Amino acid sequence: MRTTIDIDPALLEQLRLEAVRRGTTVKALLNSALRAGLAARVAEPHTAYEVHTVSLGAPRMDLDRALQLADALEDEEHRRDLQLRK
Repeated sequence: MRTTIDIDPALLEQLRLEAVRRGTTVKALLNSALRAGLAARVAEPHTAYEVHTVSLGAPRMDLDRALQLADALEDEEHRRDLQLRK
């Protein structure tokens, strides 16, 4: 089957040199490279993803009041900004 693809000129030169070195054609070299690449991708084993956890210890603050803490920190930052502007 015929198709048209754009190959980077440097890559095409490498393909031509490799085809000459192997004593084959660029077409045959491309076909074998594509077959090998697709076969390797399919044969790739799927490994389970593992998450390793570590204990960070007990929280240093009451996390039930996290929004209140965030508001207090934001208020403190605004006060600092206002003092620096004076």
